[in-house]
Amino acid sequence: MSELIGLGLYTPAEAGRLLHVAASKISRWLRGHHIGSHPYEPLWTPQVNLDDGRIYLSFRDLMEVRIADKFINHGVSPQRVRAAIRLASEIMGENRPLSTARFRTDGRDIFFQVVETDENGDQRERLLNLFRRQYEFRQIIEPLLKTVEFDEEGIPLLWWPQGRRANVVIDPARSFGQPIEAVSSVPTAILAAAGRREGITAAAQAYDVPAASVRHAIRFEATMEEQAAA
Repeated sequence: MSELIGLGLYTPAEAGRLLHVAASKISRWLRGHHIGSHPYEPLWTPQVNLDDGRIYLSFRDLMEVRIADKFINHGVSPQRVRAAIRLASEIMGENRPLSTARFRTDGRDIFFQVVETDENGDQRERLLNLFRRQYEFRQIIEPLLKTVEFDEEGIPLLWWPQGRRANVVIDPARSFGQPIEAVSSVPTAILAAAGRREGITAAAQAYDVPAASVRHAIRFEATMEEQAAA
């Protein structure tokens, strides 16, 4: 398991709970499927392979599914998303380009944000339409990944699934990428269970964390349960 440190590890069910995407849909996207006699290839190959025949996701895969689902919900077909991934992979040399900070959509096409330097050394942002393979001047729409922190290369590092105010973060370098309370770094599932069982004050003392950390965890887990039941 040491090779999984820093990658994060999620089953489709765990990923679906965090992303509010059906686990069966995630498995279908990552395993491929058939409709009648027509085969549909996976959208991409998952980063984690434990050689047990099951599908697992890394943190990067989690972010990739998050964006793929948003594109599809914006009206982009899975086939066009698959094609965009392949084209962007060729351009970027990156196996999981959707999880970077460089994608945009207008509901029909997918655009790849690039920075060009002209002959005078001035830089400007442009959008490359991945399907027409030409540059288009468009106002860049609001980034899809407002709650994600990226490194200088645009690779996702952290995800705040309910925004920073909720004080819950997903960090692949901690607790195998399970949701943790940001102040204490204790998994929310553990803190919330203790808080419900023993009371907030007792749970805070048992884990040596502020009472607010227990409240954050309880609130996060309750929201996740409500959304799962909806």
